[in-house]
Amino acid sequence: MTDKENPLEKLMTLQEVADYLQIKERTIYQWAQMDKIPGFKLGSAWRFKKSELDLWIEEQKRNTPRKDKQA
Repeated sequence: MTDKENPLEKLMTLQEVADYLQIKERTIYQWAQMDKIPGFKLGSAWRFKKSELDLWIEEQKRNTPRKDKQA
């Protein structure tokens, strides 16, 4: 087993991701459809791995423009 893959990792639902990110479920659904957030479909239901979401969050933080802090 590699560090990236954990076969026992619980898959999250749209609602769980919405709660986790504190964003509306509809927004998560739209982002998933537009491939803006890491997820995949099992049948007709979207599922997400928390580890992939956590990496995605860190990437979003790095890519967020920041104003220079002034003393």
